Amino acid sequence: MSDRLAGLERRPLPDDLTLLVTGDRRSRRRGLARLDAGALPVGHALLFERCRSVHTIGMRFALDLVWLDGAGAVVRIDRGVGPWRMRTCLGARSVVETAAGEGDRFAAAFVAGSGPPREISTGPCEPGSGSEPFRTGQGRDARRR
Repeated sequence: MSDRLAGLERRPLPDDLTLLVTGDRRSRRRGLARLDAGALPVGHALLFERCRSVHTIGMRFALDLVWLDGAGAVVRIDRGVGPWRMRTCLGARSVVETAAGEGDRFAAAFVAGSGPPREISTGPCEPGSGSEPFRTGQGRDARRR
């Protein structure tokens, strides 16, 4: 595990899963960016509380994103989100970031009872939150064109 992740608070989940809580600005800002896939051990994920939007700028591997509501119930799962993407879920209050392929295991841990998660929407929470690559130059200057 990366030194960056070693100091984070750990919250155990069923099925030998562990959440690493990003509790301060620095850990939230850095997240998993610029880390190799092996830096996040199997069965581990980052929890961003009070978070409705994430980006994957600087990522070196794909992520699964598990969006949670205020009660900790799964709202949506975004699977295999690649680098240079931005995702938003206005119905969420937190998001769990884990390596691609691990999202369903974490979702199952949040769903009451064991086994596969109940039917979960995999589409966007709102229009315009799709998987378009993040592009610079779409701000004020782009509107002038």
